[in-house]
Amino acid sequence: QVQLVESGGGLVQAGGSLRLSCVFSERTFTSYPMGWFRQAPGKEREFVAGLNWSGAETDYGDSVKGRFTISRDNSKNTVYLQMNNLKREDTAVYYCNALVLFGRPTPRYNLWGQGTQVTVSS
Repeated sequence: QVQLVESGGGLVQAGGSLRLSCVFSERTFTSYPMGWFRQAPGKEREFVAGLNWSGAETDYGDSVKGRFTISRDNSKNTVYLQMNNLKREDTAVYYCNALVLFGRPTPRYNLWGQGTQVTVSS
């Protein structure tokens, strides 16, 4: 069974940084584009960032461009999200998933891990 395990969240002050990790259980995921999504209380889940299978191409939601960086290490079955200059509006539960296609913010699977909570205080 496919598993996605996110970690690295926490409580941070505005302007601070966090690095999230997502470990996926299946080696087949190394050939998939991957993405990070987030869901704030009372809001729809939204696309944050994506990258192609090699990590050479990346894509970001407008609200995080210039502040977040997505990367991957296929040798470790892991995708990362470096978040800098965090804002209160970044507060959400963050999830990762494979993408249908790079450049399209559509998750491949209707299967989500437990996510990791990011809380940004002012």
